[in-house]
Amino acid sequence: MLNPFSLAFLAALLAMFILRLWLAQRQISHVIAHRATVPASFADRIELAAHQKAADYTVRRTRFGRIDLAVEVALLLALTLGGGLQVLHDFWSQRLDGLPYGVALIFSVLAISAIIDLPRALYRQFVIEEEFAFNRMTPRLFLADLLKQAALGLAIGTPVLLAVLWLMERMGSLWWLYVWLFWCVFNLLILFLYPTWIAPLFNKFVALDDAPLKARVEALLSRCGFSSSGLFVMDGSKRSSHGNAYFTGFGKSKRIVFFDTLLGRLQPLEVEAVLAHELGHFKHRHVIKRIAMLFALSLGFLALLGQLIDASWFFNGLGVETQNTALGLLLFFLAAPVFTFLLTPLLSLLSRRDEFEADRYAADKASASDLVAALVKLYEDNAATLTPDPLHSLFYDSHPPAALRIARLQQG
Repeated sequence: MLNPFSLAFLAALLAMFILRLWLAQRQISHVIAHRATVPASFADRIELAAHQKAADYTVRRTRFGRIDLAVEVALLLALTLGGGLQVLHDFWSQRLDGLPYGVALIFSVLAISAIIDLPRALYRQFVIEEEFAFNRMTPRLFLADLLKQAALGLAIGTPVLLAVLWLMERMGSLWWLYVWLFWCVFNLLILFLYPTWIAPLFNKFVALDDAPLKARVEALLSRCGFSSSGLFVMDGSKRSSHGNAYFTGFGKSKRIVFFDTLLGRLQPLEVEAVLAHELGHFKHRHVIKRIAMLFALSLGFLALLGQLIDASWFFNGLGVETQNTALGLLLFFLAAPVFTFLLTPLLSLLSRRDEFEADRYAADKASASDLVAALVKLYEDNAATLTPDPLHSLFYDSHPPAALRIARLQQG
């Protein structure tokens, strides 16, 4: 029987579903409407065929995204108001109790979600990415990645879940504070371990051996007062032709990583400009600010869950008759995205602000024209549309639209 919270959940879910479908349709219509002509500011840099490929790729992914959305909403309803979690509880509670029951219950939901996502992941990789000549992954590599991810999830997730559930049951009314402290420590630990222990499980990293480029990069690092534990090239080309560069790690374990596809496409000055942009994120402490924001939000969410964990209306309103910590944790993290979806444009706005700051830093420490040249190549190589719908972009995009970003760089 539906209670007021059930109705609020359904109303929020319906609003989110309609809004996301509407934004997707706006994006599709806007990109198609501008497909025939390269924007004037890019006319001398991007061929019409490349522009149209980016438009078609964007439309294809956005249309498929609507299927993703429908499946996600259907699964959420099946698990909650459809009684799926209650069925899983009944199954596991007859076989296990205590912490093992909680871990089995949560992993069951994750496994069901992964199984349902698998056909869509295969379609995205081997149909859509293949259709636009981005896919370089083989079925064997896809399976190997899947098995590694599952093994890693079990190896890391099991002790983490055991610790969280134990803290929830043993630390009294302030359990949420202890869980938050544990979560913060765990995340910081992963930041340290990821570059040297986790990432190499999926990709090969070799030291940058291009002596002139290495010297240029090291000179840039010196000018910026930045130190790292090494410059590495990653074999991204074995999965995709998309290119990128990024920093990984934290403190003394920071690494600078270039995709091999990026180095094969950009000139040394352009690589330097892209790296200067990434250094701008560190100079302006964007990474630390984002970690701090993540920790603050997680504290707020856990404190809220601390108030809901004993509320029968919360469990009953989401289709579960039984109350326990594992079910409460699952229900909260299933329902929370529905109610927090409208925070998306705010988070996107903050991210775009950071990108503009990093661009300004790159223009100062390297060259604005070289960064523009690099960005144009990356937009073309990654088939990023030059004509996104303004409202869709405002809502979702973590990076500024190409035309606006490049115009700011050219203005100085």
